Amino acid sequence: MHILLIEDDLDLGRALQSALKVEGLTSEWHRRAADAPIQVDAGLFDCVLLDLTLPDGSGYDLLERWRRAHNPVPVIVITARGAVEDRLAGLDGGADDFVVKPFATAELVSRIRAVLRRTARQVSEQWVVGNLVIEPRSRSVRRDAQALDLSPREFALLLELAREPGVVMAKGELAQRLEPLGEPLDFSALEVHISNLRRKIGTESIRTIRGVGYAIRV
Repeated sequence: MHILLIEDDLDLGRALQSALKVEGLTSEWHRRAADAPIQVDAGLFDCVLLDLTLPDGSGYDLLERWRRAHNPVPVIVITARGAVEDRLAGLDGGADDFVVKPFATAELVSRIRAVLRRTARQVSEQWVVGNLVIEPRSRSVRRDAQALDLSPREFALLLELAREPGVVMAKGELAQRLEPLGEPLDFSALEVHISNLRRKIGTESIRTIRGVGYAIRV
């Protein structure tokens, strides 16, 4: 999972990136509003951590721009402003959660996971897709109660497909999501990983839509 972090404080930004890395989450960090993406690509970012007070503008303006364009990526506001009116402005403006500084990084990571879980329409840390039970935090998978031995790449691939069960994910988007910090994964390598994953979770579990991409069966 890939996080967009917009935070001007150097120490906090570095601490957050380190905490996200420990949790297995990759991130892209910007310190100014001008450097933030005009639109947040839902095919690349899973969540945004947005500071409200930036050196060259307000995080509210970024949030308003993204939501006005119907951008669906979850946004968690992180700010020193703790007044009720600030919280209401953030939540009413389209934020999915609001965290007041100072905060424990463990709490923030937990809130990120909660937002992503809601986005994937899962009610707990155990994602149930058909006969699979996926636990993102422990990076474990069970099929009909039997533990599966997946490689890190296979697990990441399964998690991306399980975010929207039944929905076709384009090859290009999937390849980029598996390598958010570099060049997209080569399609031939992606096909090999899909084949290996099918062999472990069941050959009928993943549909191939030729010329388009893949979808996990519900």
